[in-house]
Amino acid sequence: MTPEIRKRVEQLRAQLTYHAEKYYVYDAPEISDYEYDRMFAELKGLEEQYPELYSPTSPTQRVGGKALDKFEKVTHSVRMDSLADVFSFEEAEDFCRRMEGEVVSPTYSVEPKIDGLSVALTYEAGVFVRGATRGDGVVGEDVTQNLKTVYSIPLKLSEPLSLTVRGEVFMPRGVFEDINARRAEAGKPLMANPRNAAAGSLRQLDSRITAERRLDIFVFNFQEGELYADGHDPLTHTETLERLGELGFKVLPLRRVAKSGEEVIAHIRKIGEMRDSLAYDIDGVVIKLDSLAARRSVGEGTNTPRWAVAYKFPPEEKETRLTDITVAVGRTGVLTPTAVLEPVRLAGTTVSRATLHNLDFIRQRNIMVGDIVVLRKAGDIIPEVVRAIPEKRDGSERPYRMPERCPSCGEPVFYDEDEGAAVRCTNGSCPAQISRSIEHFASKGAMNIDGLGPQLVELLLSQQKIADAADLYALRIEDIEGLERMGRKSAENLVRAIENSKSAGLERLVYALGIRNVGEVAAAALAQKYRTLEALTHATAEELCGIEDFGQITADCVVNFFTHPQNRALCEKLTAAGLLTEAVAKPASDKFRGLTFVLTGTLPTMSRDVAAEKIKAMGGKVSGSVSSRTSYVVAGEAAGSKLTRAGELGIPVIDESRLLEMLKEEG
Repeated sequence: MTPEIRKRVEQLRAQLTYHAEKYYVYDAPEISDYEYDRMFAELKGLEEQYPELYSPTSPTQRVGGKALDKFEKVTHSVRMDSLADVFSFEEAEDFCRRMEGEVVSPTYSVEPKIDGLSVALTYEAGVFVRGATRGDGVVGEDVTQNLKTVYSIPLKLSEPLSLTVRGEVFMPRGVFEDINARRAEAGKPLMANPRNAAAGSLRQLDSRITAERRLDIFVFNFQEGELYADGHDPLTHTETLERLGELGFKVLPLRRVAKSGEEVIAHIRKIGEMRDSLAYDIDGVVIKLDSLAARRSVGEGTNTPRWAVAYKFPPEEKETRLTDITVAVGRTGVLTPTAVLEPVRLAGTTVSRATLHNLDFIRQRNIMVGDIVVLRKAGDIIPEVVRAIPEKRDGSERPYRMPERCPSCGEPVFYDEDEGAAVRCTNGSCPAQISRSIEHFASKGAMNIDGLGPQLVELLLSQQKIADAADLYALRIEDIEGLERMGRKSAENLVRAIENSKSAGLERLVYALGIRNVGEVAAAALAQKYRTLEALTHATAEELCGIEDFGQITADCVVNFFTHPQNRALCEKLTAAGLLTEAVAKPASDKFRGLTFVLTGTLPTMSRDVAAEKIKAMGGKVSGSVSSRTSYVVAGEAAGSKLTRAGELGIPVIDESRLLEMLKEEG
């Protein structure tokens, strides 16, 4: 290797680092994407030709590396506390008055609260060495390789300082919409919102997937270390952020120093007005004492600092026009009306459809086609119509009438008085029901057949490759290869996933069958009691009512399901196909017997699915919603409305570490 090659590599690294900073940090590109990509390719080629030139700070290290088996735990040297929330201007002003009572002439840093995932970035001698999620504030996960794919995180600082900073990783709105558009085209489930998308992307075991998600970050706090080579300490939070910007970090925007409660409220209002036009989601505004000395004098609370609060925006509502109402047929035959809307941006996504639940919902709210309606997102995820605005009607609106015949099969529908306001198609051969039932059968909580999305199910049915869920197990690679967007490799992967699902066990199989009123918890209870599918098919309503939390309605649904000849034939076909029709295992313990857990947010060291399995193994139940019957809510980072609901009902909230302690404790 010649000195010229080494020099060229160093030159390319410097140029690429400079231009990446201009593009990702300052939004001021100086060269074209083509020119950048050309230089990147040249550098990558030279590094592959001369492995001895490897450097962890090279721009080529951002593309993702070898997939991990798991994330290692990281104990934070400085606790990453959350902030106390306030929900009104009055509460925000109360905070300012409290500070005025403890600090002489306080000043406040008022800054947007980015809706993403909090991380700590650690540098040694100016080189990025570790990145970790917040986790429970004390212990997080090492996601260094994934964070290296975020171009706005400098791999090397402008000065060789050792420090740790805190930032918020997020997915820009434009990236989120682009990814969802591509997922929709491919028939994959859509991501719920940019916050969840960012959290999921950062916790990918394969950093190459993270790299594709184009995450970004704003740094908002200096945690520990040295900010200056001479060792002197900054005086204010504002100074620390300005200094971090000098070192190469992309620091929090739209912040201002306020000298009074009135100025604080004025800036909150200003940020709120800008919310829709930002390239990223925010869910509030953070108010902090700017003076670091003042922070030390005010001190820390038990779980939150006393010198800062987070003002949370109320649930966002938007007005738009309801242009039409369409009907979808579910797997149990229920017709669900959906509002077709003039597209409007709401809580991080563009919304053009929203659920209307059922006919009674429409009638009670006097919703008409053509109405101007108010929208919001339930739990910040699911769009729903709150109400119509009758005073904005111009006479062109028309009442909605539920179809008298199923829009899928054309058979008559009936009003199901036993199930509230449900309108139902009773044709068991209805194409829509068959399609939805197969989708449910293959879903994650059921048989977990990866790659079998709604579009592929529709295609397999239309091509007469399958007629029911059992037919999936007769599919060959040759049956799938050549279908739209299905090549040889995709076909092989799908057949393998179908084959692997055979061993899922009775618990998942019962849920996959789609019996009305039987969710995952009830399916597990049935599997534990009857142990085999054959025994379950002979269950009586009286026996079923003896199972904890089983009522007469659920018992009748189970008995009716297995009485129907079509369903019995399906079970026989599944058994003949070689599916495991026995319960996989009994609970390892009954320690959690009678306890119901709800999981919310991102847990530090394990997925919610893993946590749920651990709870079930101890005889506990896992529910998707918080109610008075909930025993514990297990909350991780970015916990949402379930945490709020737990507070309203007085349900105990625990973190992952406490759950693990409970799992280990002697019963």
